[in-house]
Amino acid sequence: MDRQALCEFISEKTGKCKILVVGDVMLDKYYYGEVKRISPEAPVPITHVMEEKETLGGAANVAHNLALLGCQTSICGFVGNDYHCQSLMEKFIARGIDIRGLVPTESPTTTKIRVIGGHQQMLRLDFEDTEPVEGHYADRMKNYVSQKLNESMDCVVISDYGKGACTEDVCQTVIKFCHDHGVPVIVDPKGSNWTKYSRADYITPNVKEINEVLLDPIKNEDTAVERAARYVMRKFKLKNIIVTRSAKGLSLVQDEDIIHIPTRSQEVFDVSGAGDTVIAVFAMALAGGLKPADGAYMANLAASVVVAKLGTYAVSKEELLKEMQEVELS
Repeated sequence: MDRQALCEFISEKTGKCKILVVGDVMLDKYYYGEVKRISPEAPVPITHVMEEKETLGGAANVAHNLALLGCQTSICGFVGNDYHCQSLMEKFIARGIDIRGLVPTESPTTTKIRVIGGHQQMLRLDFEDTEPVEGHYADRMKNYVSQKLNESMDCVVISDYGKGACTEDVCQTVIKFCHDHGVPVIVDPKGSNWTKYSRADYITPNVKEINEVLLDPIKNEDTAVERAARYVMRKFKLKNIIVTRSAKGLSLVQDEDIIHIPTRSQEVFDVSGAGDTVIAVFAMALAGGLKPADGAYMANLAASVVVAKLGTYAVSKEELLKEMQEVELS
């Protein structure tokens, strides 16, 4: 597909893509300020808060990216009965994201609060319960996924942040449901137990994450990345892998083929959220019937926008289209 066709897809056809995101839903909250003195109460800097911001994080950020790209987006995950849940739901609704898959539990809504002085993160507060969610809560999640697939989905994303939603039972059930319906499923992994992702169509680790399942860690080099990718594909029965490689772009590894896509030169401020953008854009491409190589190319371009921003950031359709128009397809 040529650049013009990709631009046409982004500007005119993403609205037809129906995508479900399953996983660890989070709220990211930021307090921005300046530090001019040390507290007399304890040897800690006093931050004069000048601005605060709340954004969607984890699986919620994947859904946020998809919504800004114009896709018909649904979210499925666990939340608590608290203020942070209310804030999450308001943001989902404002972006047109279907929230019927949010399952309320007795645990808190996973929330990360960061205090930023200048460009330096000074403190983080975590509200969470990372125990695996099982029993009737997990059953409600699985039932919702089955229902959505019966309504016709084009792609499903499993976004695992290790906060309890993506147990082996849930992941394997979702993957089986997707295959029964002929729907591709893409996983953003966490931790070393990749058995729970077996038979997924795509998995999108970064180099650090792929090293967690290897006996001997690799360097971020083309040959090493390909060898490691093929090893984990065999070991965990994975069909394809996209390895995100920070400043070196990403690599798409399939049965016989491999494509290394270099990053667009960009000043990097923050890589947080870049993986969410990669999986969202790639899922959109698969949902729209594009070739995996074209999806990987667009995902890499979108990530170059995100890493130049501070904090969790979701790329919009207009930003991706602008990036596409400024570079030539190789």
